[in-house]
Amino acid sequence: MLRWAIAFLVVALIAAVFGFGGIASASAGIAQVLFFIFIALFVIAMVARAIRGTTS
Repeated sequence: MLRWAIAFLVVALIAAVFGFGGIASASAGIAQVLFFIFIALFVIAMVARAIRGTTS
């Protein structure tokens, strides 16, 4: 999922350089949403791992 967020961020940056405002803002919005979903899933996985007490 982080790869998708980075891909949309790159698309947003390229679109912003070429002046495509609508595409840039849409891609940046998608990248931001995917990034926050990734962060939330990461935190949930870390909490679940801590509760279970596994180290591997």
